[in-house]
Amino acid sequence: MQITFVKSEIPDDGTFVVGVAEDQETTGVLEQLDKKSKGAVERALKAARFTGAKGQVAEVLAPAGVDLDRLLVVGLGKPDDFGPSAAEDFGARAAARLLTSGEKAATFLVQTPKEASNVDEAEIAARIGLGATLRAYRFDQYRTTQKKTDKPTLAKVNVAAADPADVKKAWRATEAVARAVYFARDLVTEPANVLYPEEFVKRARKLEDLGVEVEALGEKEMAKLGMNAILGVGQGSERETQLLIMQWKGARDRNAQPIAFVGKGVTFDTGGISIKPAGGMDAMKYDMGGAGTVTGLMHALAGRKAKVNAIGICGLVENMPDGRAQRPGDVVKSMSGQTIEVLNTDAEGRLVLADAVWYCQNRFKPKFMVDLATLTGAIRTSLGLEIAGLFSNDDELADRLLAAAKVEGEGLWRMPMGDRFDRLIDSPIADMKNIGGAFGGSITAAQFIQRFVNKVPWAHIDIAGTAWAEEARGSHPKGATGYGIRLLNRLVAEHYER
Repeated sequence: MQITFVKSEIPDDGTFVVGVAEDQETTGVLEQLDKKSKGAVERALKAARFTGAKGQVAEVLAPAGVDLDRLLVVGLGKPDDFGPSAAEDFGARAAARLLTSGEKAATFLVQTPKEASNVDEAEIAARIGLGATLRAYRFDQYRTTQKKTDKPTLAKVNVAAADPADVKKAWRATEAVARAVYFARDLVTEPANVLYPEEFVKRARKLEDLGVEVEALGEKEMAKLGMNAILGVGQGSERETQLLIMQWKGARDRNAQPIAFVGKGVTFDTGGISIKPAGGMDAMKYDMGGAGTVTGLMHALAGRKAKVNAIGICGLVENMPDGRAQRPGDVVKSMSGQTIEVLNTDAEGRLVLADAVWYCQNRFKPKFMVDLATLTGAIRTSLGLEIAGLFSNDDELADRLLAAAKVEGEGLWRMPMGDRFDRLIDSPIADMKNIGGAFGGSITAAQFIQRFVNKVPWAHIDIAGTAWAEEARGSHPKGATGYGIRLLNRLVAEHYER
């Protein structure tokens, strides 16, 4: 979808979308339209019982007295709550309504309520464009019999602003993030017979066009390094395990200490010998959502030329059951030298992260590490499907992540950690076991990963509930969300660029 920025005025034709806050008087462009239509617009809004409440949409087809094909009036919610998030939601709702409507182009305009006079108009307009772009995402590569009426038609959105040139500057970075989210969503949505570890690496190499340095370790290289935790996960698969390493050197000093992000990339998870139930197992194609986010983040940083040195590490593996597969009760020695009793082969993501995190801190000595993983069903039970769980050994890093998440509208909640949970993963025959019992599963999983973190500031984000949307919401269509790219991009932009 093409996003352009135009002067704030009523278009001569096509579709016009106006955002109005709750219980606001009919002023501005709506007042002008109402006069031209001799009161038809106001009568239509009253007939639709439109108040401006968040989520309300009133539609007027071919309004009398004007040359518009369609007028959409979208509720922004309470005036005091208006800001970038509300603007993004407006763009998303309008795009969703028009995407397959037959309209090819539309103009979006928000009437900023007086109560929100301190908002940055350039940011508001950019977030409208972002909401429209992200909600318009489709993955239609494998559709061959789609009805014409189900195909997207909306190809262009004009966002109205007082100073379009000023908005265009803000849009450059925002658009780079949107492209990155699309890239990540594509990775996460691909079926496992198409996207497996080596294919993931191949697609990540496209980031080289943006200036990202990309390399990958195969099983022989990982075996030499003693990465038996991740190798054990993949030994039942015909697909070769990979460790993807991406470097973006955007700081003035290319040798300056980097920041680092690590992603779990289980391209398909059957559970291994501890096999999952058949129902819903198809969803395990997105068990590489953490790796998708990390790769998408590297795309965003490179795309907007972020002034930072950043590392992205993804442990890529397929967890399958066969005669060579890892057994419950096996003991493996990780790259760190610590031994792990594998009591459940379906608790494999933490094994992947154990070696990936250790490799990252040893090789790159980062300022901090953030890992992301679709790690536990327990986090879905705790926080639902719109909030990810945050675990951290560093309050400053945790606070910065929470603040960035709030601004970007990506739900995040800090969870507890501590010795009382850590002792639950002690093993009677090895240094640790890979599960901690029936309760607090997301916490004991985080404690497990922490055992492979030295004194580096670290955070773990469990995105099992947020990587995939079971139904469309906000700027997420149903399916892969790309959760985490935006909040991590904001974290970097606000605190770590030089």
